Amino acid sequence: MGRYTGPVCRLCRREGLKLFLKSTRCDTPKCAVERKEYPPGMHTMKRRKSTDYALRLREKQKVKRYYGVYERQFRRYLEIAERLPGNTGNILMSLLERRLDNIVHRLGFAGSRAQARQLVNHGHLRVNGKKVDIPSYLVKAGDTITVKNRPKSLRFVRTVQEEIRPNVPDFLSVTTGDNPEGKVVRLPEIGDVSLPVQPALIIELVSK
Repeated sequence: MGRYTGPVCRLCRREGLKLFLKSTRCDTPKCAVERKEYPPGMHTMKRRKSTDYALRLREKQKVKRYYGVYERQFRRYLEIAERLPGNTGNILMSLLERRLDNIVHRLGFAGSRAQARQLVNHGHLRVNGKKVDIPSYLVKAGDTITVKNRPKSLRFVRTVQEEIRPNVPDFLSVTTGDNPEGKVVRLPEIGDVSLPVQPALIIELVSK
């Protein structure tokens, strides 16, 4: 199965909240969630009662779409979370937050996670001075993310920082200017996740 290439605003409408899949457009009156406060499709205006299964499924789909991961990738993160000590749901969300494409987006180097994936894939970034072109790379505490010292790379990131001015979370620190740089101060926790999510519902769904 290939990556979803349809209108991403449909995904936000389906989940009933902004997933911020289109960068600055999500903060404008053009946002589809604000213009059409109902799911896409022919029969969605009808009232229907959501089952417990549907609620749990929507929670999982919301997380997958927010981070841009496939089902197989999601299952792999779940397997890792189950092997680690602690709350499985919270660890799962921490692993997703540690993805390099997510970190790049939250540092403000890219306007969306899709844009961040492209930035990583094209080799515009360095982790601890080494080229990393894998968006799913899991960062560690103390890692430093820098922009490749090339005019095109630097110009792109500086432009995004000026347009978006992101709210950088506490577990990250960022340096703006001529040479943008970000650092992972600590590993992210459930409280650092910017998406309203109930991990327990996801664990209940996949454990059946």
